[in-house]
Amino acid sequence: MNIYMVLSFLQIPNQHNAGAGGHQPAVFRMAVLDTDLDHIFPSSVLPPFWAKLVVGLVAIVCFARSYDGDFVFDDSEAIVNNKDLQAETPLGDLWHHDFWGSRLSSNTSHKSYRPLTVLTFRINYYLSGGFHPMGFHVVNILLHGGISVLMVDVFSVLFGGLQYTSKGRRLHLAPRASLLAALLFAVHPVHTECVAGVVGRADLLCALFFFLSFLGYCKAFRESNKEGAYSSTFWVLLSIFLGAVAMLCKEQGITVLGLNAVFDILVIGKFNVLEIVQKVLHKDKSLESLGMLRNGGLLFRMTLLTSGGAGVLYVRWTIMGTGPPAFTEVDNPASFADSMLVRAINYNYYYSLNAWLLLCPWWLCFDWSMGCIPLIKSVSDWRVIALAALWFCLIGLICQALCSEDGHKRRILTLGLGFLVIPFLPASNLFFRVGFVVAERVLYLPSVGYCVLLTFGFGALSKHTKKKKLIAAVVLGILFINMLRCVVRSGEWRSEEQLFRSALSVCPLNAKVHYNIGKNLADKGNQTAAIRYYREAVRLNPKYVHAMNNLGNILKERNELREAEELLSLAVRIQPDFAAAWMNLGIVQNSLKRFEAAEQSYRMAIKHRRKYPDCYYNLGRLYADLNRHVDALNAWRNATVLKPEHSLAWNNMIILLDNTGNLAQAEAVGREALELIPNDHSLMFSLANVLGKSQKYKESEALFLKAIKANPNAASYHGNLAVLYHRWGHLDLAKKHYEISLQLDPTASGTKENYGLLRRKLELMQKKDV
Repeated sequence: MNIYMVLSFLQIPNQHNAGAGGHQPAVFRMAVLDTDLDHIFPSSVLPPFWAKLVVGLVAIVCFARSYDGDFVFDDSEAIVNNKDLQAETPLGDLWHHDFWGSRLSSNTSHKSYRPLTVLTFRINYYLSGGFHPMGFHVVNILLHGGISVLMVDVFSVLFGGLQYTSKGRRLHLAPRASLLAALLFAVHPVHTECVAGVVGRADLLCALFFFLSFLGYCKAFRESNKEGAYSSTFWVLLSIFLGAVAMLCKEQGITVLGLNAVFDILVIGKFNVLEIVQKVLHKDKSLESLGMLRNGGLLFRMTLLTSGGAGVLYVRWTIMGTGPPAFTEVDNPASFADSMLVRAINYNYYYSLNAWLLLCPWWLCFDWSMGCIPLIKSVSDWRVIALAALWFCLIGLICQALCSEDGHKRRILTLGLGFLVIPFLPASNLFFRVGFVVAERVLYLPSVGYCVLLTFGFGALSKHTKKKKLIAAVVLGILFINMLRCVVRSGEWRSEEQLFRSALSVCPLNAKVHYNIGKNLADKGNQTAAIRYYREAVRLNPKYVHAMNNLGNILKERNELREAEELLSLAVRIQPDFAAAWMNLGIVQNSLKRFEAAEQSYRMAIKHRRKYPDCYYNLGRLYADLNRHVDALNAWRNATVLKPEHSLAWNNMIILLDNTGNLAQAEAVGREALELIPNDHSLMFSLANVLGKSQKYKESEALFLKAIKANPNAASYHGNLAVLYHRWGHLDLAKKHYEISLQLDPTASGTKENYGLLRRKLELMQKKDV
């Protein structure tokens, strides 16, 4: 029995289906349009269960290669360095911190409030037993697979409309179109960042609840009995709640309420925009449509959506506390342009680039900032053509969506444009400045609109051409090429080295790309190659202070102190509140014996970052070099207060107190340190030395042996234990550990001297015995 015969036997409720094609001729047109795609998909794969199974498997296969990837790029800050994932952090703190673990009230916070996403990271961390990336990646892949399955239902509504049986079951009226669109969504390469990058889970979770909210809103039009009004209100309220949940996963989620409103007004309410405009222009006071809105309950639902959305945004703004985040010019250069015309041209150019990434997702890059897209400063720039092409296409689609006599065509084009534009609005720079130029992750939701429009275009082509096999080959070719691109791109996201190097061919002018490659090389110990990339980053962006700071650090380690000082001085002149650069400048100046300048640099670092334990530690080292012992101890104490696990600061306090003869105080500090860091062998060693000088030989021996067990190849540990045994009178044990120490480090002059003294003593003892 075909779909036309089925429809003739079904009872379609009239109350809520007027805008969904409740009349039989409209249903017939929908079915005919769907059959235009019959040359692409055979009827055997059209049942919803099999369609969803195919879509889910394809979605997982596309990105499965990333399952064993590392934590890359932003994953380090959002996951590895985020204390909100660890059990020591109270769960309540998640509701007061941003996505990166900083307090929302802080001026340095990015204000990205996504507590539910962070909660899933925390659950991942708990189940994985630590920072094991495989579990995080698997969850992302499964989420994308589940969302792709859900898209079969979403596209079914967008293409087939809302039709229900008398039992409240929605009809699947466009199986071919919904399957094709869901497949196009599942295999789109622009989704790789969201799926293969763990941080992209925010977009995935947002999309999941976004589509659940939309489908929930659709269920508000299911009932036709006397309880229908109550049921309709319940589903609208549930949709608002799910939209709020989506927003707690990522900010874009709130836009689903606007999309639901558009769906209700233009589809359910059959609100013909062109007709209303014509009546207004002709001063027609009848406007029967407004009466229909009141009778249909549309105004009530709009009131619920508006008040619900306003309430959610108010709560969100209250929690955020201190206004929008402060971004720099390198994050979004166009937004800092003085001319409004330049800003408008570049914003529109960014829109065209986003559209191009949807149409041709071949040139993908993890970051599009810092010179990757030079500003358009004149209308004579050839790139203005891209703006014209974008608006030519958009205006054409809008005209078709408003002016077409085919109501079904108007509905699909309107919803396609709605899904394309509305979720993208938070990233458009229209309402507030965003911290990026182009970001592939924000296209996860808008890609739904692209899939709708592309599928509709294929259907229209099939209807007006006889070369259906050619169109089928093009469609299947696009699906296959996109799948292949997803597999390749997922492989590039498996490690930072592959990811960063993949960006060189796409954005060779992007200073951040060169910076990240340099940082990756430096972490692996390849300083020579790292210097080359850091220098290129600074050449491309002469104000790139982070590249200057990292390059200065490497030059400092290579004892090229003069150039290091010049770079770090330039960095703090460009960004006076760059605390890390001030501290590193102080370290270089200390090495150059410019002690007053070094102290001033350390003080500037602490001024701009009050809780800076590493800076207090280095300041203490400066004071120790100047024999300002009290100041050194105070600085190191500050470091341990701010960071109780700061082993170096504890050690330096113990050693300084030991060297100045304050053995009791040194012992107290050592015991305090070991209570906080019980497994630190360097602290055991330092305290053991103090206890040995205090003639607490037994306790000192126990700590030495424990330190040696933790680090058996430390020559100094064996050497100092030998000294303890030497003092204690256990000469054979002393001889044994002197020899082990000299085997590990034959050049240790102090150990050689002590060993020589011990041997002479043993020889004298042997002579006396004889």
